[in-house]
Amino acid sequence: MARYIFKRLIGMMIVIFIVLTIAFIIVRLAPGDPATLMLGPDATAEDAAALRQRLGLDRPILVQYLSFVGNAVQGDLGESLFFNQPVTQVLAARSEPTIFLSLFSLLIALVIATPIGIYAAYRRGSFLDQAAITTAMLAASIPSFWTGLMLQRYLATDLGWFPVSGYGGPDTGFLERMRYLLLPSIVLGIVNSALILRFTRASMLDILGEDYIRTARSKGMGERRVVLRHALKNAAIPIITVVGLTFALLVSGAVVTERVFNIPGMGNLVVSAVLRRDYPVIQGALIVVASLYVLINLLTDLLYLVVDKRVKY
Repeated sequence: MARYIFKRLIGMMIVIFIVLTIAFIIVRLAPGDPATLMLGPDATAEDAAALRQRLGLDRPILVQYLSFVGNAVQGDLGESLFFNQPVTQVLAARSEPTIFLSLFSLLIALVIATPIGIYAAYRRGSFLDQAAITTAMLAASIPSFWTGLMLQRYLATDLGWFPVSGYGGPDTGFLERMRYLLLPSIVLGIVNSALILRFTRASMLDILGEDYIRTARSKGMGERRVVLRHALKNAAIPIITVVGLTFALLVSGAVVTERVFNIPGMGNLVVSAVLRRDYPVIQGALIVVASLYVLINLLTDLLYLVVDKRVKY
């Protein structure tokens, strides 16, 4: 086990190193002078030269690369050109809404998908099973921005059940800020429940056809115990895999929903950074998201050991 974790940590370091290299190359491959692109067309030659010196772009490329990697390893991702603050502080200030939005969305997706997927597999071929499959396909096909706009119109604007958009002001309490995330969480939860539902149904179907399930039924064991204790436990590995993947995608891919609901999260920050040509923020966000992604994958693999003791690494 310790050897496996050590190998995975080494793999994580390699992936992050590759991401650092890609983030470094992105700015250098941009057409034209990066300093001029960051400052815009109205910048003078003196302004561009000053920014080039500030960013270290006047040094040899190898020196720039080693400096960039060395600073990133120490947690220094540079300074935002727009906010005039360290990139780590800018990302940290925007991380709260994105993390809670992802957690709430995943919870809603699990509440929707898990019981329906289990029952659809148990009642294979029934009307509910077919309806669940059809609904999952529709949920996966409809763009999240359309779902967000429709729910925003009817549930927030017309009925007033939820805040229309935003994340509250600086003095807004924690619970009130969480209230702003409810409607966008429902939107993302509905969209992402489709994949979890299909995986839950498929995994349960495989397990319910096993011999030991038939043996348990032949011994007179109750259906609820057979399904929930024996079948679901053994079907949990693929479900955990897709749940971990969904959470990682939510953290890195909630950009559209954040824009629709004007949530000041990391996705919204990255879009704004692209429009402002704030390359240090773009680089930092890429590195942080990639690191979170590989960390979530590691935690997902370790969770297998908790759920199924037969798993060995």
